[in-house]
Order: sequence, then C-alpha cells, then structure tokens
Amino acid sequence: MYAQPAAGPADTGRMSYNDVIAKTIITLGLVLVGAVVGWMMPALMLPGAIVGLVLGLVNSFKREPSPVLILLYAAAEGLFLGGISQVFEQMWPGIAVQAVLATFCVFAVTLALFASGKWRVSAKSVKIFMIAMIGYALFSLVNLFLMLFGVTDAMFGLRGEFPLLGLGIGVLAVFLAAFSLVMDFTAITEGVKAGAPQKYSWSAAFGLTVTLVWLYVEILRILAILRGND
Repeated sequence: MYAQPAAGPADTGRMSYNDVIAKTIITLGLVLVGAVVGWMMPALMLPGAIVGLVLGLVNSFKREPSPVLILLYAAAEGLFLGGISQVFEQMWPGIAVQAVLATFCVFAVTLALFASGKWRVSAKSVKIFMIAMIGYALFSLVNLFLMLFGVTDAMFGLRGEFPLLGLGIGVLAVFLAAFSLVMDFTAITEGVKAGAPQKYSWSAAFGLTVTLVWLYVEILRILAILRGND
C-alpha cells in the first residue's frame, strides 16, 4: 500500500491545471463548432448574441458552476462570432483571420508575461481595472442608446463616426481584456494551490472563454475601423 504513488488532484477530486485546460479546450471547441454554423448561417448571429448574453449573466451569478449552461453559452457565442465574422468578412476580406491571429497573439503574450512573473494582479491594479471597466461600460451603454435612437447612423456609433475615438476605446478594451486574462490566470493558480473542488474547473474555463470572446470582438472592431478608413 505504501509503495503506491501519491494521489494526485484528479484522484482527490481537486482542481488541476490539466483539468482546466481540458475543459477550456471543450468550451472553445464548442465556440468553434458554433462559429462554423454561424459562418454558414449568419442569420443566427442575433439569436446567438441574445442567448449568449443571457447565459453569460446566468453563469456569472450562479454560485455553483453548471457544465450544461456553460457549454450552451459557448455554443451560442460561437453562433454570434461566426455570424459577425462572416458579415465583416464580406465587407473586408481577410479580416476574420487577422482577428483570430491577433487574439491568439494577445493571449500568448499575456500568458507568457504572467508565467514569467512580469504581470501580476495587485489590489491597486484591480481598483484601476474596475474604474476603467465602469467607464467603458457607461460609454458603451450611451453609444448603444445613441445608435438605437438614430442620433448616429455610423456602424459602430460614436466609435465609427469618430475613428480616433473608436480606436482609443478599442485599445483600452483590448488592454482591459488582457488584464482580465491575467485575473483569470491568477484565479486558476490560486484555485489549484488551495485545492479547490474539481467542479470549479468549469468556472475557470467559462471565465477564459468569456474573456477570449470579448477580446476577439474588440480586435475585430478595431480592424474594421482601420480598414473602413482605407
């Protein structure tokens, strides 16, 4: 009995890096599958966005992770991403590939900086992040209302009508998404070290998926603004 190897996280029902990676691959795989469907049927973009938003809020406020709801969220967001990517691709050929590559690069650089210890979350940086997020959310809400009430007819509202403003907001959003990734990495590291229950690997996968979807959309919008002014 004493010659047996020590029990690992999987044996004790604890969260592990491998478990988080596996579940994140599953959720991103569903995003990809949904994106293929959305690409072929762009009409599903709006339903996917609405369902994804609702499920995103539900999953965010649930005290216990629900794998089914998280997977449904991933599929719905895939429909949205595939549809919007197809629409933009028709307007600016090659933009979808550019956005995917840029998203991967931001993710890889952020992960490398976190792994090397050069980018860490502190109480002060979290406060700055929250202030910036509130400002970004308020601007996005005002911009949405201006578009809905016809005050601006530009594709991205004020962000499209004033390209420099749009690019500035976009760069801020990308930085916020990158910092959100650092927060996700930090939460995963702390969860593994604390021996959190294995089920919370789904929460980690959900958080990463939400952030990557947001990052991709913001980069896609930045590229559209840039190419729209060629």
